[in-house]
Amino acid sequence: MMNIRAGEKSDLPRVLELIKELAVYENEPDAVENTVAQMEIDGFGPNPIYGFFVAENDDNHIVGIAIYYYRYSTWKGKRMYLEDIVVTASERGNGIGKLLFDRTIEKGREEGCTGMMWQVLDWNEPAINFYKKYYNARLDGDWFNCSIELN
Repeated sequence: MMNIRAGEKSDLPRVLELIKELAVYENEPDAVENTVAQMEIDGFGPNPIYGFFVAENDDNHIVGIAIYYYRYSTWKGKRMYLEDIVVTASERGNGIGKLLFDRTIEKGREEGCTGMMWQVLDWNEPAINFYKKYYNARLDGDWFNCSIELN
């Protein structure tokens, strides 16, 4: 039995472990600069900027996470952005990702979002197939991701 629940501050050490596991999977093992302390400020301070769900197994061990926040589209209004969805390697293929994804969609609907957006690496065929099979997701190849560092 898998329990999907809202994340709590005490979950953050395990959440960061899963984020680092994702970075290794995405061939960026040294890219994670975030800390538990920063995640506490950003998620549980006076103005939280993200939320998350955890998937706990029968032993109350967190085996998956979905981290989200809100963005605004001038064309569509309030949107949910799924920053990361991670299921630890030993638990993949057991439906946990779908439970987390569905709960995140439900939260977006509860909050009046008009849709949900996320990114997937072009070589991550298992994830791409998952999004197409279960959600008929539209993968947009017309836009490039852009970013700059501000520090």
